[in-house]
Amino acid sequence: MINDKARSLLRERFVANNTIDPKFYDKYAVKRGLRNADGTGVMAGLTNICNVHGYVVNEGEKSPIPGQLIFRGYNINDLVANVVKENRFGFEEVVYLLLIGDLPNYEELEAFKSIIAENRPLPDNFFEDMILKAPSKNIMNKMSRSMLALYSYEDDPESLSPEFEMATAISIISKLPNIMTSAYQVKRRTFDGQSMFMHPLDPSHSTAEMILSAIRPDRKYTDKEAKLLDILMMLHAEHGGGNNSTFTCRVLTSSGTDPYAAYSAAIGSLKGPRHGGANLKVAAMQQCIKDNVADWDDEGQVADFLIKILNKEAFDRSGLIYGMGHAVYTLSDPRAVILKENAKSMAEGTEFEKEYRLLETVERLTPELFLKVKGSDKAMCANVDMYSGFVYRMLGIPEDLFTPMFAVSRMPGWCAHRFEEIVTGKRIIRPAYKAVSKERAYVPLAER
Repeated sequence: MINDKARSLLRERFVANNTIDPKFYDKYAVKRGLRNADGTGVMAGLTNICNVHGYVVNEGEKSPIPGQLIFRGYNINDLVANVVKENRFGFEEVVYLLLIGDLPNYEELEAFKSIIAENRPLPDNFFEDMILKAPSKNIMNKMSRSMLALYSYEDDPESLSPEFEMATAISIISKLPNIMTSAYQVKRRTFDGQSMFMHPLDPSHSTAEMILSAIRPDRKYTDKEAKLLDILMMLHAEHGGGNNSTFTCRVLTSSGTDPYAAYSAAIGSLKGPRHGGANLKVAAMQQCIKDNVADWDDEGQVADFLIKILNKEAFDRSGLIYGMGHAVYTLSDPRAVILKENAKSMAEGTEFEKEYRLLETVERLTPELFLKVKGSDKAMCANVDMYSGFVYRMLGIPEDLFTPMFAVSRMPGWCAHRFEEIVTGKRIIRPAYKAVSKERAYVPLAER
C-alpha cells in the first residue's frame, strides 16, 4: 500500500513532470488539439465519405450558417425524411450507403438486411467465455475488449484484402448490438442485483428492433418506438473524419494494424466524456436542473439556475452548459433539429412533455445568458446530445447504454473511414511534437 506521504509526493511529481508552460504553444506556433486559433480543425486529410458543414470562411472570418450533414453526397435531412415518408427503417440503408458508397435499390437493400441478420449471432461460446465470465461495470470497455477478442475467431485476421475488410465490417456492425445488449444483461445481474434475461435473436428484426427486443423483459415495443430509435441511429452513423474516434480509427489503420484493433480503439475514444461520453454529462446536468428548479415552466427560475451553472456555482462547476455548442455547427446542428422534432412528437400527451418543454427552454435561453454572463456573442446551437438522452429515456433505454448506443450507431462510419484510409492514405499518420525539455547531466545513484 502507498502511504499518505508517498501518495502526496507521487501526485506532486505526476503534475510537475507532466506540465508544459502554455507560453510554449504560442512561441512554437503549436496548434493544441489540432485546432486553429479560431477553433477550426487543422486540415489533416481528404474524404469522400461525409461533409460536416457549419460555417463559411469569408475574408478570413467565420460566418455562421445552418448546419448540414452529408453522407456520400446525400443530405441527412433527405435520408431521414424519405425513410419517414415511406414508413420504414433506414439505419441499414445508411450502413449500405457508407460502406458501399451508393444507395441500394430494393433488392440490394433486402439482401443486405438478410446478411446483417445472418451475421448477428456471436461465435460459439463467445458469450460464455468473453462476456459472462468477465463482467464489466462499463459496457463500452466490454465492447472494446470483445472487439479485440473477435480477432481470435478469424482464420487470417491480418488480411487487408477488400473482401476481408468488407466481410469483417459487416460482421462487426451486425454483432456489436448483440454484444452490447448481452454485456448489459450480465452487468445487470452481476453488479445491479437484477435478473438477467436473454432472448433468442429474431432474423426479421431491424437493428433498432433487435436492440429494443433484447433489453425489454417482455420483448414488446411499438413500431413508433423502434422507428424513433432507428432515426437516432441514422443520425449518429457518421460525422466526418476529424472527430476524435474516427480520427483514432484512421490513425491506427494508417499503421497497417488489423480492423479489430482499429475499431476497438475507436470505441475507447468514443467513451471519453469530451466525445461520445458527453451524452452522460448532458443527462447528469439536465437531472441537476430538474432537481433544483421548482417550476420548470418558469423561465425566470430556469434562467437563474443556468446563470449559476455559467458562474461555476452549480452542477460540476465547469461553467459549461452541456448539450449547447459544437466544434463545427454554429446556427444549428441538423441532427439536433431532426431529433428535437421527433422528441416533441413522442413526448406529446405523455409524462415526458413537461421535461421536453424544459429542455426547449434551456436551449432557447442559453445563448442570451452566455452573452450576459460571459460577454460572448458566439453563435451557439443545441447539439445532438441535448435531446438524445431524453429520447433514450422515453424509449426505456438505461443510461448504461447511452454511449454504447452511440458506438453501435457509429461503427459503419468508422468502417467506411478505415476503408478509405487503406485505399487512399498509404502513409502512417505521424504528427510532430516539439521537445521543450533541457538536457541534464547524469547524477550517479549514490549522489542523488
